[in-house]
Amino acid sequence: MGILGKLLGCEKVQIFTPMPGETVPLTDVPDETFAKEILGKGIAIRPTGGCVCAPCAGRVDMVFETGHAVTLMANNGAEILIHVGLDTVNLKGKYFHVHAKAGQRVAMGDLLLEFDREAISGAGYNTITPVILCNSDRYVNITALTGRTVALGDPILELGREVRT
Repeated sequence: MGILGKLLGCEKVQIFTPMPGETVPLTDVPDETFAKEILGKGIAIRPTGGCVCAPCAGRVDMVFETGHAVTLMANNGAEILIHVGLDTVNLKGKYFHVHAKAGQRVAMGDLLLEFDREAISGAGYNTITPVILCNSDRYVNITALTGRTVALGDPILELGREVRT
């Protein structure tokens, strides 16, 4: 965004992929909590690897003790939930290895979690991974960059300017 966009408050913020894979609309996630955007707007990734990296610079807010999900507070104000798979909380941490802890400062690309994608799938769980902007109501426009194969560091969400409160 150029200087005119910044002056008019139209600067876009990007959130980058936390894992390699294929981006799909959140509405394609076969879980109503995510598909109906109850937790917020976002995107989903069909992972091709087994790592979750920080999609932006910020602070780890919470790591679920089962290792299947992590929340971040981005330096840009975005509140992000990365939820590996569906119903994977039922695995009780099996196939997950946590590398981050609550309160930890992270840079984009820092390793947060590792998971065994094939073992999780083999146990009967869908590994589709929603990436949710939990405070999506704070942004004028959110664009999910779906239908793409992404590598770590590729943009997946573009956030329009923040609503002033």
